[in-house]
Formats: sequence, structure tokens, C-alpha cells
Amino acid sequence: MPKVLISDELSPAAVEIFRSRGIEVDFQPQLGPDAAKLKEIIGNYDGLAIRSATKVKPDIIAAATNLKVIGRAGIGVDNVDIPAATAKGIVVMNTPFGNSITTAEHAIALLFAAARQLGAADASTQAGKWEKNRFMGVELYAKTLGLIGCGNIGSLVAERALGLKMKVIAYDPFLSPERAIEIGVEKVELEDLLARADFISLHTPMTEKTKNILSAENIAKTKKGVIIVNAARGGLVDEVALRAALESGHVAAAGFDVFTQEPAKENVLFGAPNLVATPHLGASTSEAQENVALQVAEQMSDYLMSGAVTNALNMPSITAEEAPRLKPFAALAEKLGMFAGQIVDDDLEAVEIEYEGHVAAMNVKPLTAAALAGLLRPMLAEVNMVSAPAVLKERGTSMTESKRELSPTYDSLIRVKVKTGGGWRTVAGAVIAGAPKIVEVKGMSLEAAFHPLMLYVNNSDKPGFIGALGTMLGEAQVNIATFNLGRVAAGEDAVALVGVDQQLPDPVLAAIKALPQVRYVRVLAF
Repeated sequence: MPKVLISDELSPAAVEIFRSRGIEVDFQPQLGPDAAKLKEIIGNYDGLAIRSATKVKPDIIAAATNLKVIGRAGIGVDNVDIPAATAKGIVVMNTPFGNSITTAEHAIALLFAAARQLGAADASTQAGKWEKNRFMGVELYAKTLGLIGCGNIGSLVAERALGLKMKVIAYDPFLSPERAIEIGVEKVELEDLLARADFISLHTPMTEKTKNILSAENIAKTKKGVIIVNAARGGLVDEVALRAALESGHVAAAGFDVFTQEPAKENVLFGAPNLVATPHLGASTSEAQENVALQVAEQMSDYLMSGAVTNALNMPSITAEEAPRLKPFAALAEKLGMFAGQIVDDDLEAVEIEYEGHVAAMNVKPLTAAALAGLLRPMLAEVNMVSAPAVLKERGTSMTESKRELSPTYDSLIRVKVKTGGGWRTVAGAVIAGAPKIVEVKGMSLEAAFHPLMLYVNNSDKPGFIGALGTMLGEAQVNIATFNLGRVAAGEDAVALVGVDQQLPDPVLAAIKALPQVRYVRVLAF
């Protein structure tokens, strides 16, 4: 009988679902903050169900000798080391849509609270001061709300803000102009949003690209008197810079539900003028907690009892029956998507996925989902195989699939094409001897294994390039693991895929870009 540990507060409905499916449950919600105790006992369990209090770090995963699945009741997985879990063969699941409405409503509540200084006014009134003239607020009516991120939750916030008769503008690289029109928002660039917004609300995941997206520099570009709300993720706003802006009056007020370090017993923002702070309550309603508890228990039960995978962040969602046939192609599709996603330098305008040969006769839905998850993950870390198609659809990005019964060279081939900056970029792969391989880039044939770190170079096929590249890497003590080349013809367009064992220092990358033969360079991680 599989055994699951619930280490955070979770609805009793989850316990009942596990038991009804023949799974033993150990409900110990007090374990969440106690990493030492969790590490001591985690080896006894096949599944771990958590919320945000439990931190599943590499030492916990290393001690989890029997663990097969981690289920996060909620969307955010900042508290789980996904690479470590993947390396250990542990599936990580979340429940991406269970608390969207609740979080959107909390963001709107923070907008009102910050605009009308409700927290300070409440404390003052209950202290018997009756300082009616002290708390002069501002209306939301006819003001401009700037959304940084307009996916599932952001679009729900937009819908509610439009109902309040606000004008809504949105910065989101994945939001298409058509989708923006459909939901009634104006798509803008970040610089335009900063200059125009009376209120700013953040609804983007925490990634390297979004960390401190409201930096000191960007906060300085906002309108004087702007109000900033963050009910998404801590670290999206430079808290020190925001404190200074609140004290100077450049930022009139702020409403924060999330902080860089949580639990936030201390924070540089605490005590700042016109700050409304809540303890990460975005998903804290009875309805949302019930929804995510039911979802995570059902998903984990399905996996432990039948091998079915749903809403996984580190493997495709496929049924137990399909797994043996689809698994190698799902792995290939995801890696091809990751390749394509890392060379999207502008807005993602369109996606095409082509299946050739025997794979075209299979159920390609999970393969497409795997490719889209890989494609979107560089910008949206929390996307998974099930949510990826919906996320792409929400942003209005067109996606087409095509199938061909025959492939000219391989038994089965998958090709991923992305349109960005008005042009198409393509990569194709095949499963060769059971392993996923890159067999085409920009229409040029080659055969390269995926390496954890790869240098991708598009260059003109001129003498001296390979020697110069090898010399630069050697001098930087960067070891070359694999080296694969493709070209159109002698002296024409060419590509190089170089597997490397060390990260390239910025000066080395800059020097490679400066080579006269080089047109494009990108370091890819798989």
C-alpha cells in the first residue's frame, strides 16, 4: 500500500480521497517548517503533499529514498527544488488553476486597500483617534491599471478592473494583440506601462527574466503617486527601492501579499508609509483550499496507483497505457521546445509543430503539450504539460499541428517552429537508438545529442571560425564535450552546436559574438 505524508495544512477532503483510493495517509501539518524532522522521516513515504510552508530542498530529496511524487496544492513551486527532484526520478505536480479567482480577488482587494489606506485608517479609528482628514484616498474609477503579466490570473484581474471602469494596459510578451482586444486590454511595452499607469499590479511568475522587474531604475520611471500591488511572487519588486520610493512619496502606496523572504517576520518594507501588507493570503479562501486539496489528492492517487501523470512540471502528462510508446517522443518534444523557447528573442507570435513518419500516427496531444511546456518554461517557470496549451491559448498565440505519414530520412521526426520578431526559427529531432537527438536546425542537417549546456552559433561557413571558437573556449578553460556542425553549402549559412561542461563567462560570450563569421550566439540549458 503506498504511503503519503501531508506536511502542511490541507483540507480534510484530501485525506479522504487518498484513503478511498487505498493509500495510507500520515497527516502531520506541523512538519512544514521543521526541515530536520521532515528529513528524518521522509524516507518512509511514496508521496509528499505540501503547500507553501514545506521547503523541499536537495537534502530533503536526497533523504527521500522511496519518494515517487511531490504534490503542491497550489500553483507556486518556489519551495521545491525541481531539478533535484527530477534527477532523483521524483514527479513534481501542482494544481495550476485551483486558486486563480481567489488570487485575482485578493489583488483587487489590495488595490482598494492601498488606494484608501484602509489598514492605517482601521488602526487609527480603533485607537479612538477619528482622523478623518488624515486619510485622503484616490478613486480607482477612470484610472489606468498596468498589469505586468496577463495570463490566467492577470486576465481575471483585468476583467474585474474593467468592471470598475478602469482602463487596463498590460505588458506580457506572450499576450497577442488579438487576445488583448478580446479581454479588453491594451498591450504595451514595459516602458510605456511604467510611464502611463496610475496603478501597477504584478501577475508573473518568478524567473531570471522577471526578478526585480520593478527595479530601482524602473520604479523611478513610474508616474509620481503610482500605487503598486504584488500578489504574485516575492522578488518581482526591489523592496529596498520601493521603501525609498514610499518614503519620498514617489510611490503613493503599496499593497503586498508576497515578500522576498517568507515567512516575512522582518522586512525592509514593514513600517513604510502607506503600506498594506498581508501574509501571503492570495489563495486563502475556503473555496480555493478545497479545490486545490481535491486536485492534488486525485492527481497523486492516480500516479501512485496507475502511473498516470497529470499537471507535472518535470515530465509529460500521459496515461499509463500510452507511457511506454510515447515516453521517448515526449522527452524529445520537450527538449525541442526548450531549444526553441531559448531562442525566442522577441514576442512569441506563432508556433507550429510538425510530426513526420510513425509518430504522426500516435496520440500527439501529450507530445505537443510537452513541446509547449518546454517552449514556455524559459519565461514561465511554473508552466506544466497540462497547463501549457491553455496558457498559450490565453495569450492568443496561434498554434498549429501538422502530420505527414512519411519522413524523408527518419522513421519518426518532430519539428518545432516558432515565429518571433517577424521571422521563423526551426529545430527538429528524432529518437535514435532510444535517445533524443537534434537532427536539423534552421533547415540544416546535423546530428547532435542534447547536452546539459550547449553553445548554439549561427555563422557563415568561412575558414578560421572553428579554430577561433575552439581557441576561445580553451583559453577560458571551458571543456568541449560534443561538437556538431551543419551548413547549407560551402561558404554559406552554417550552424554549430557545442556541448560544453562549464558555463561561458560573459567576456568569452561577447568575444564569440564579435567574431566576423558569427551572426547569432546563445547558450542553451537542457
